[in-house]
Amino acid sequence: MFRKTIVLLLVVMTSHQLSAANYDICVYGGSSAGIMAAYAGAQSGKKILVVEPSSHWGGLTTGGLGYTDIGNKQVVVGLAKQFYRKLGKHYGTLEQWVFEPSVAKHILMEYLKQPNITTLNNTRLVQVNKQSGRISSIRVKEANGSTRIIKAKYYLDCTYEGDLMAKAGVSYVIGRESNQTYNENYNGVQLMQNHQFPDGIDPYKVKGDSTSGLLWGISKGKLAATGSGDPYVQAYNYRICLTSDSRNLIPITKPLRYDSTHYELLLRLMEAQPEKKSLNSYFIWSKMPNHKTDVNNRGGFSTDYIGENHHYPEADYKERLAIIQAHADYTKGLLYFVGHDKRVPEQLRKEMLKWGYPKDEFVESGHWTPQLYVREARRMVGEYVATQADCQGRTTVPDGIGMAAYTMDSHNCQRIVIRKNGMNMVKNEGNVEIKGGGPYPISYRSLLPKRSEATNLLVPVCLSASHIAYGSIRMEPVFMVLGQVSAIAACEAIDAGDKDVQQVDYRRINAVMSENPFMDKSIPDIIVDNSDPRVSYSGDWKVKKSNDGYAGSFLELTSADTSSQVTFPAEIRATSKYALYIYRHTDKKQSPQTKIEIHVGNQVFSKWLSLSEMNVEGQTKGVWVAMGTYSIQKGESVFVRVINQPMLGATRADAVLLVAEPKRADL
Repeated sequence: MFRKTIVLLLVVMTSHQLSAANYDICVYGGSSAGIMAAYAGAQSGKKILVVEPSSHWGGLTTGGLGYTDIGNKQVVVGLAKQFYRKLGKHYGTLEQWVFEPSVAKHILMEYLKQPNITTLNNTRLVQVNKQSGRISSIRVKEANGSTRIIKAKYYLDCTYEGDLMAKAGVSYVIGRESNQTYNENYNGVQLMQNHQFPDGIDPYKVKGDSTSGLLWGISKGKLAATGSGDPYVQAYNYRICLTSDSRNLIPITKPLRYDSTHYELLLRLMEAQPEKKSLNSYFIWSKMPNHKTDVNNRGGFSTDYIGENHHYPEADYKERLAIIQAHADYTKGLLYFVGHDKRVPEQLRKEMLKWGYPKDEFVESGHWTPQLYVREARRMVGEYVATQADCQGRTTVPDGIGMAAYTMDSHNCQRIVIRKNGMNMVKNEGNVEIKGGGPYPISYRSLLPKRSEATNLLVPVCLSASHIAYGSIRMEPVFMVLGQVSAIAACEAIDAGDKDVQQVDYRRINAVMSENPFMDKSIPDIIVDNSDPRVSYSGDWKVKKSNDGYAGSFLELTSADTSSQVTFPAEIRATSKYALYIYRHTDKKQSPQTKIEIHVGNQVFSKWLSLSEMNVEGQTKGVWVAMGTYSIQKGESVFVRVINQPMLGATRADAVLLVAEPKRADL
């Protein structure tokens, strides 16, 4: 009897371990991209499973990166735009680009509350099974140790690490290509001036004595030739949320594994630049709503844990957890050191002691974000590799399905000793910050593995790009767009009879993004930019190329002629109430007030657009300013005129936006 019971138990356990669940789309990775992909698929009527290896949902967007890296607002479309609109509703504006982690998490989690979305967290990929070039199933392991088989028609790898694509046998690369690989200038080894040590900082424990050993954090590596390739990964860090609100503050105390010798190099940096006396000299200390921060890396020694992440991309989960813990120990120790070590200048210590961990953020993880900023790990080598030429507009892909606009950006990869002017000194290597040519399209093929490797997999995060191009693309709003695009592509493939993702027509994807961007059949926004050929003007207006403009440019007039004007026509395809907005810049060279005429049918509404009405936060220098709400019929004549009214500067005309009143309740 006892023996029969054991056999029965084994049968039950084996059945549980091998039980298979069938879905239309399996999204591996609950990042912001993964959440948008899941929602887009669900809204298209598909059965969706989202598997997240950790307990954290939303990736960096809910993990402390609230000071949005964007480059240009034009690139943010679809569900990503809706997300920033929902943040705006919370904070009392149209769109919000600077936000608290808890607010972002609440909004993103709402996207997952669809009846045809199933979620699993703390569930890690073990194995990928393939048949005839298609992923047939995956095996995952849950936190309790049990395993399960998951079958889906299509798979999306939305992790920062690219674990699913790697186990699926898809080609990828880690580290930096040489410049010769893709005929680039800014890939490979680069010794530049940003986030750098000034000349002359001694690298040794005893100054001038090389036999005393290197200070902590300096590697024994040698500086290779500029532009040469290597397997090094740009540094990771945490985007730190702190608060100065005493009612919400938990003091920064000494971490368990604290070691003050880890920060000796910071003291030498402080000695070398005594004029730098604020926290903003050593951290990018971005202020957030409700007295909070998004703290990022700045200078030669800061929150980037340089050189300690090179093994992370290929590490197993246990090794990764150790690397993540080491980054947390380093960062918490750094905050404590600056606030408490008597060798730190008093002014810096006093400023740091005003800040602490917020009681209302990351409650489940001890008020410290569980999301390490994995800036780059594996990068797929797929159907098309985006390169520096794409970023600079020297190559235009024919199958663009989303846009990027950020600087070509890489954080440092190593901290080494170099010899200069007859002396040894410490330097960081790998930082690159080079502006591109404005917003540029991302090829649909950059989301696709080579057809010979996988035909039912899309990779919107660890997409196919060179190191330096990936540094421009890898922004959270762009990942959200690419996640949505990937789900739409998978749905198109399903509806066409389970065709290969490489066969999906990118124009079908773009049609959905244009006609149903929020995936709820609501009326799409109407945006008329100055570059629209329907825009007309009288007077000597000049086109100014600048990221200050909504889409990379704007019209400007310095004449005193008050008859000069720009007319923005709007095509109304659906009857509704529309909120009308004008895009306005903060540049003080322009007139503080601009005269606006809004024509709706036979009615004319005169308005004044004032700089004093603006509240611009974050990286962009412009904002949509509300100009009223209007009931407009389908086909009715609507146009907006910007009339030159010079007072103290130039008049600018950029873009007009009409947002239809929602037809259904928000998420």
